[in-house]
Amino acid sequence: MPYVRHWLRNSVLLFAVAIALGLVAVHTDLIQPHDLKLDRAVQTTFRTEWLNVVMEGVSALASPIAGLLILAVWCGWLLFVRRRPVTAVSTFLVVAVGWNSTQIAKAIVARPRPPREFMLDPEIGSNSFPSGHTAFTVAAFIAAYFLFRESRHRRTVAVVGVFAVLLIAFSRWYVGAHYPTDTFGSVLIASSAIIFVTGVWHAWLLPRLYRIPLLERFGLDEELAELEAAEQHGGHHGHTRPVPPGRRRGGGGGTPTGGRHRRHASR
Repeated sequence: MPYVRHWLRNSVLLFAVAIALGLVAVHTDLIQPHDLKLDRAVQTTFRTEWLNVVMEGVSALASPIAGLLILAVWCGWLLFVRRRPVTAVSTFLVVAVGWNSTQIAKAIVARPRPPREFMLDPEIGSNSFPSGHTAFTVAAFIAAYFLFRESRHRRTVAVVGVFAVLLIAFSRWYVGAHYPTDTFGSVLIASSAIIFVTGVWHAWLLPRLYRIPLLERFGLDEELAELEAAEQHGGHHGHTRPVPPGRRRGGGGGTPTGGRHRRHASR
């Protein structure tokens, strides 16, 4: 997971911008009429019987149930098959926090859904801003990019991820569950939460992973040692210096403060 300089300030500012966008959409006429007009343009222009089925299926790929299954299988594979506990925990945090951060914004903004007569499958939830489906896709894309950012596949992951986000966002307009502003707000909200997570991860969580005994069974010490060796050789920019072996099981002194990651923060 990379380190973001000024992570607290940047995450708070980005979250504030997203909330301001949602409140303007709810309480003024600057955005709402244009949002509804664009929604209706998409629905009247593109809706056909076969595409209705396709878009409902695409939307279901990022539903809460599907999201939980994807996250469980993904992190389980990293932990049990690849035996990469640090990667599994960081991936889980990025996706889970980026995704669920929308619930805070939904409670604050409390934007009503688009008119139900335009929905293919009326939503149970009442709050529209931001889109949880889109936020899950954004968080999953960012988590995947973090995993591949040092590999030759990073551009492919970036292209596929952006396409997936746009496709899910379009599907939410198409089925009538969200306004365009809702999906854009999801990008801002999820990104702000993930920036916050990167800071907390490096400042507090990563140096304390050794306190979770279960992770030691899946190669925690080995992965931390690999990350430290890679950092010393100039690879995996953004990781903190792992916990020294003598302290991973709670022996000797306090936890290290790290800090080498700050030199790579702007890369």
